[in-house]
Amino acid sequence: MPEYDWIIVGAGYTGAVLAERIATVLDRRVLVIDRRGHIAGNAYDHKGDGGLLIHKYGPHIFHTNSDKVWEYLSGFTGWRPYEHRVQGEIDGQLAPIPFNLNSLEKLFPATEAEALSKLLIDTYGFGKSVPILKMKEGGPPGLQSLATYIYEKIFENYTLKQWALRPEQLDPGVSGRVPVRISRDDRYFQDTYQAMPDRGYTAMFERILKHPNIHISTSTEYRDVKNSNAKVFFTGPIDEYFDYQFGALPYRSLRFRFFTAPIANVQPVGTVNYPNTHAYTRITEFKHLTGEISDVSVLVEEYPQAYEPGKNEPYYPIPTSDTAEKLKPYEAAARALEGKVWFAGRLGDYAYYNMDQACGRALALFEKKIVPSVQGADG
Repeated sequence: MPEYDWIIVGAGYTGAVLAERIATVLDRRVLVIDRRGHIAGNAYDHKGDGGLLIHKYGPHIFHTNSDKVWEYLSGFTGWRPYEHRVQGEIDGQLAPIPFNLNSLEKLFPATEAEALSKLLIDTYGFGKSVPILKMKEGGPPGLQSLATYIYEKIFENYTLKQWALRPEQLDPGVSGRVPVRISRDDRYFQDTYQAMPDRGYTAMFERILKHPNIHISTSTEYRDVKNSNAKVFFTGPIDEYFDYQFGALPYRSLRFRFFTAPIANVQPVGTVNYPNTHAYTRITEFKHLTGEISDVSVLVEEYPQAYEPGKNEPYYPIPTSDTAEKLKPYEAAARALEGKVWFAGRLGDYAYYNMDQACGRALALFEKKIVPSVQGADG
């Protein structure tokens, strides 16, 4: 194997951004490997039925408040403006998710909805976002029944399907990602920047990794290259790296069922959630995301499931107080290797990152860890 200065394990956001920065700024030779047969990690997209662009690992919608992340990625892609909207099937009706004042009017009789809207605004203030668990904890008596309704109809069963845990068992940040909004803003995200790469995610990653100092080897396991003298960035599961020395960390996985409908559009919005019916959690219609026009449409159902090594992919670290404790010995072991091996990414950090957070984490690591270490070595 040729000599490389760095080996990046994983060609998703974290790995690709680190590889590009090391190759471009530091002029070092980088080998990027991935056990899958493609780059772009879970953001990988490709042409499917009808020549339509689909996301192999479920819908990925880019959004960020970070000027730095937006400007960095804009160097490798143009953007198609897109604001994601989600509806949930509640008692046979579709209503906006996150739950907001429009949802209230859709699901409640007009007089009751008006009274509850006033109570929400008086209690929390118009434009505020309130985590459902916080709403359940207190507030006027009139809102307690509403909080229970929202919790049971939108959060409870969806969370049980997605995580096999109740909302109270997870880190509060999980349910806080989809708060109750005291507004009429039906957008799923409220970030400053919301868009889709104009040629797709895979094309963006191809540009990020297109550098003479970067070599890519897909369908490659780390064990096949780890005897190299190169420094390593590992973005796979941190417990796997250490051969599960301190016990296996839990992850959630997903199964996808793609299907093609012989009509132009099926859903009113990009994603429809099914909190209380069906084994799947949501259905996404890709044409809403990509803006493509066709007489057919490709959709995907998502079925959460337990992660089984060798059988499916680890998509989500499970954020609970118990897993935080289980992670600690791995974090200590990782710190002991720093200087030769670094860990990062959703699986390497065992953290529930969005795409922009994974990118931002890579940029910060490069600036705060890699540049100083190289400068120190160069003397």
